[in-house]
Amino acid sequence: MKLSSPITRLRIISLIDALSWLYLLYCSLYLKAVLGDTDAIKIPGMLHGMFFTLFCLALLQAWIHKKWNFKTVSLVFLTCLIPLVPFWLEGWLKKQEN
Repeated sequence: MKLSSPITRLRIISLIDALSWLYLLYCSLYLKAVLGDTDAIKIPGMLHGMFFTLFCLALLQAWIHKKWNFKTVSLVFLTCLIPLVPFWLEGWLKKQEN
């Protein structure tokens, strides 16, 4: 796996973003709502925002590199908004890398 490839970077950042999104959901639903810890989502929220921004930048790089059409880029972007879908995206991106 070459880290210099825009698709590889997108794959890695997509997975990290998905994991941070799931952790943020845990923090907001359990720690904040159930346990009442109002500060539970500050740090995870900032980290997820950072990973989301990196995902958008990596998607832009991959778009330019692979010359995808707007529909493809839009669908890839939408995967980061739905829980667990980025794990499916990983397989698709792996095929695009070849």
